[in-house]
Amino acid sequence: MAGNYDYDLFVIGAGSGGVRAARLTALGGKRVAIAEEFRVGGTCVVRGCVPKKFMVMASEVSHALEIAEGYGWSFEGTKFDWPTFLEAKDVEIARLSGIYAANLGKAGVDLIHGRAVLKDAHTVEIVGKDQTITAEKILIATGGRPWKPENLPGIEHAITSEEAFHLPELPKRILIAGGGYIAVEFAGIFAGLGVETTLIYRGPNILRGFDDDVRAHLAGEIEKRGIKVILGCQHTRLEKTETGIVNHLGNGMSLETDVVMFATGRVPHVRDLGLEAAGVELNDAGAVKVDTLSKTTADNIWAIGDVTDRMNLTPVAIREAVAFHETVYRNNPQHFDYEAVATAVFSQPPVGVVGLSESEARHACPGEVDVYVTRFRPMKYAFTGSDERVLMKLVVDGESQKVVGVHIVGPEAPEMIQLAAIAVKAGLTKAQWDATCAVHPTMAEELVTLKEKQSPTTSAG
Repeated sequence: MAGNYDYDLFVIGAGSGGVRAARLTALGGKRVAIAEEFRVGGTCVVRGCVPKKFMVMASEVSHALEIAEGYGWSFEGTKFDWPTFLEAKDVEIARLSGIYAANLGKAGVDLIHGRAVLKDAHTVEIVGKDQTITAEKILIATGGRPWKPENLPGIEHAITSEEAFHLPELPKRILIAGGGYIAVEFAGIFAGLGVETTLIYRGPNILRGFDDDVRAHLAGEIEKRGIKVILGCQHTRLEKTETGIVNHLGNGMSLETDVVMFATGRVPHVRDLGLEAAGVELNDAGAVKVDTLSKTTADNIWAIGDVTDRMNLTPVAIREAVAFHETVYRNNPQHFDYEAVATAVFSQPPVGVVGLSESEARHACPGEVDVYVTRFRPMKYAFTGSDERVLMKLVVDGESQKVVGVHIVGPEAPEMIQLAAIAVKAGLTKAQWDATCAVHPTMAEELVTLKEKQSPTTSAG
C-alpha cells in the first residue's frame, strides 16, 4: 500500500505521455496504475500520427509511379485495394498497441481497461466496473479529440479524422473542411489514392501560424497534385441525397461528394472527467490549467500532453512526461523547453519547420532580420516534365547572425528538419552553416549554400 492509498500514482490516459510517465515512475519503485478507455497507445499510435503516416506512404506510391515512368519504367494494371491496406494497417497498429501494453506490464504498471473519472482529488472511479481506486498522486494525460461545428445543419453526415481511418470503402469524391495540418495531410492522402479531393478553408490561406512563404508555396504545390483548394469559404449546411452529400457553401457554391470530413481543429478531452470534483480548473481555452511544472490547481494532480493545449506534439508529451517524473519523483524540478521544437506536416509535398517564421522573427529580433530563400525543381523530377518546386528558407537574426528559423517544403523535408533543428537549438550562426561543406548532389545542400539575402521589399513576411 502507498500509505493510505492503493497507488502512489494513477495515470488517466495511456497515450505516449501517460505511458512514459507511468513506466518511469514504476521503474523507480512506485506503485502505479494507468487507465485507458480505448486502446493503449493513444491518439498517436491508434488514430493519429502512425496510421496517418502509413496512409501517406500508401498514397505517395501513385506519384512515385508517375516519376518512374519518366525514368523509363512502365506499368500495366496497377491498382490500389483499400481493404487490403486497411487490414495491413490494422494488424500493425494492433502490434504496436500490444508492445505499449507489454512494456507497461514489464515495468510493473497495472493496466486498467476502462474510463476513469475523478471523484475527488485522490479517488477515481472506473465507469461501469463498480471499481473505485485511490492514489496519492494523479496524472491526467487524456489528450485531445476532433472538433466539428455541432450547430451546422447536416453535420451528422460528416466524419472526422478518427472515422477516416476506418472508412468501409474508398470514396470517389471527398470534401475536407479545414486548413490545418490534419486537413492538408488527409487531402494529400485521398488525392494520392485517386479520390477527387476538394479542400475548403475559411481563412485566406492554409496552415495558419506557419511562415507565409510556406503557406503560399504549399497551397500552389498541392493544387499541382490535383487537389481543388477553395479559400475564404465555409459550409452553411450539408444535405444528404440519394447520390451523396451536397455541400452548401457560404460563397453560393454547392458541390456533391460521397464523404465530407471536418478537420477543423482538436479540443482537450476533458468532458465528464470529474475535474471540478477534484478541484482541477480549466483555462480560458478549455484545457487543463497547469503551471510551468505541469501541476494543476489541485496540489496532488498534474497534467501533460494535448489535454493542456501547450504544444500538441507526441514527442513533446513524452518530454513533458519525463519532466513530470523528474520533478515529482526524483527531486529534480524541470520543465520542457518549448523553443525551437521542430515539426513536420506530412502533406504532399511535406513541410518541415523549426524556429521562427519571418513575421515572428521581425517581432522577436531586436534589429534587422536577414532572409534567405530558394525555390528549385528537385533533381528527381528532371525527366518527368513536372513543374513542382522545393522551397527552402532560412531566417537569420541580423544582429547575432544566429539562424532562428528554417522552413522547407519538398520531398524529405521532415527528415531534413530533424537535423536542422539541432543547429537551430544550438544557436549556430549563418557563418557556421556556411562553413559546413555540402553533400552533393542533394536537396539538403541548399541549406548550407544559400548566399544572397532576400530583399525586404519582396518578403512575404
